[in-house]
Amino acid sequence: MPFRDKLLALTVVCLWAFNMIVIKLGVAEIPPLLTTALRFTLVSLLLVPFTRITRRQLPGVLLVSFTFGTIHFGLLFTALEHAEAGTSAVVLQLGAPIATVLACLLLREPLGLTRSAGLAISVAGILVLAIGPTLPPASALVLLLISATGWAVTNLIVKQVEGIRPMAMMGWSSLFSVPQLLLASWILEADHWGMVATAGWNGWFSVVYSAVGSSIIGYGIWYWLLQRHSINAVVPYSMLNPLLTVLFGIVLIGDDPSPVKMIGALIMVVGVALILRKPTPTLPDAAE
Repeated sequence: MPFRDKLLALTVVCLWAFNMIVIKLGVAEIPPLLTTALRFTLVSLLLVPFTRITRRQLPGVLLVSFTFGTIHFGLLFTALEHAEAGTSAVVLQLGAPIATVLACLLLREPLGLTRSAGLAISVAGILVLAIGPTLPPASALVLLLISATGWAVTNLIVKQVEGIRPMAMMGWSSLFSVPQLLLASWILEADHWGMVATAGWNGWFSVVYSAVGSSIIGYGIWYWLLQRHSINAVVPYSMLNPLLTVLFGIVLIGDDPSPVKMIGALIMVVGVALILRKPTPTLPDAAE
């Protein structure tokens, strides 16, 4: 990717890392599924009036509304009620190797030995971080793993939907995800509207920042990058998310600078550096 696009990818990861801290604070005041629904309501209000999708694009958009809105974000917000932000970000990054492997298997994008080694090292870094003292309870861990898979599948779907603009994808998929999330909130969450009435700064800031900073700006740029570069060139940048989330957690909300977190983060940086290298052209497998 050009240097400009690499900077854009890094900017998106910073926006997402800060979003994890914001969500962690916000779901303490507004129930997580309802927070997610409010987030996507705001996104759709800001984008749908200015965008259009075709009938051919509709199935892909509907799929993204489920895999991205309901599965990825709905379960992420729910898990963050009971999990530490930095460790949650670590577990979520399993979505990156999942997406990379799926791209190789289904889209026949090149991987190569160097990237394979980088993936293995990155996963090892994730495991080091995840086995530390902040490992979430089993229920939250399962939700995070499913959320990561939803994110990985979403990347593949977005890659296959032809001719749709990033803001149209974001706006319309958000619109279609709102009824799914409201139904889930009505079934699974108690006193949700009462908590909305008493929510403070953290709750409402999490809704606005998640909608504008993370969704519209962050994912708008991310979809733009995915449409111009291979998944294996873009997705690995997201693996820097846990390192940044851990650092933001230490600085902004007083998380402990655990040695396990630092060691795992450093291992991940090495893995990401290898993944971001181009496949070796002399290897037959890398050239296919």
